[in-house]
Amino acid sequence: MAPSKAAAIEALDCFRKTYGIKYEKATECLIKDRDALLQFYDFPAEHWKHLRTTNPIESTFATVRHRTIRAKGCMSNETAIAMVFKLIQAAQRSWRRLDGTDCLPKVISGIKFRDGIEEQADPLSPPAEAAAA
Repeated sequence: MAPSKAAAIEALDCFRKTYGIKYEKATECLIKDRDALLQFYDFPAEHWKHLRTTNPIESTFATVRHRTIRAKGCMSNETAIAMVFKLIQAAQRSWRRLDGTDCLPKVISGIKFRDGIEEQADPLSPPAEAAAA
């Protein structure tokens, strides 16, 4: 929950110093995957809440698992796939919309974010389209 990537790296280093001896393997794993764990800082701050959680995936598949377990052995592969598809379609009606949807076109177009804030283009550098040409 650090406000910036630098603060998160500092907190991770503090964690390593504090718990590294007692929980060596867990600490090594965190340090090894540090870049992937902190990747969300390169996205808009409005998206961080969604990027930090696995709840949308877990809740969707919990619904599917609940229904398919009860029908186990009663369906062919094709009907099971169709049922899962329809269950997910029904579940998506209750999904919460993403925060910061206005930032999605910026992310898709490749605009860079640092610590959740859009980086301003350098006025002296050529536009991205011209540099790619």
